[in-house]
Amino acid sequence: MDKKEIRKQIKATKANVPIEEKLRRSVGVMNRVESLPRFRDARTVLLYWSMADEVQTHDFVNRWYTEKTVLLPCVDGDDLVLRQYTGPACLQAGEQFGIGEPTGPVFSDLDSIDMIVVPGVAFDRECNRMGRGRGFYDRLLKGTLRAFKVGVAFDFQLFDRIPVEAFDVPMDCVAAESCIFARPKPSGSGD
Repeated sequence: MDKKEIRKQIKATKANVPIEEKLRRSVGVMNRVESLPRFRDARTVLLYWSMADEVQTHDFVNRWYTEKTVLLPCVDGDDLVLRQYTGPACLQAGEQFGIGEPTGPVFSDLDSIDMIVVPGVAFDRECNRMGRGRGFYDRLLKGTLRAFKVGVAFDFQLFDRIPVEAFDVPMDCVAAESCIFARPKPSGSGD
């Protein structure tokens, strides 16, 4: 399947899953993220404020923002800027998508981000990610080389292989409802 067909299939599947079911399934996904040693050790984590069709993160963000520096993305034209989440009162509706975005100063120390939790339309077993097609996350992730990148997905968003472009940034691991898997190490890496 090409990217357009995958996006269409996932959109239709998501539309058939009630929000209550998405919330229930999301708990399992986010518990897997929480179990990662990289998450436990992280001091600064970039999360996202979920839209209705994504793995739900609102409870997770609210659980962790007092213990870690939690950043959320904010849409700024064709790019994402980051701001710290300091509690529900700091959110306002974003201009492009109406997603909750924190107010406050832009966070620019990208090298200090330990982990990034990334939504996507689809992921494959080699930890490749397909987004919605606007490239917001790919542009952001290119500037966060040190951060450990975790894709989060419902099981129906996992594929054996998805189409990959040169600009697509792979994840270090993917956490789903029934599994968590890491990107294969290059042969001869010695690890």
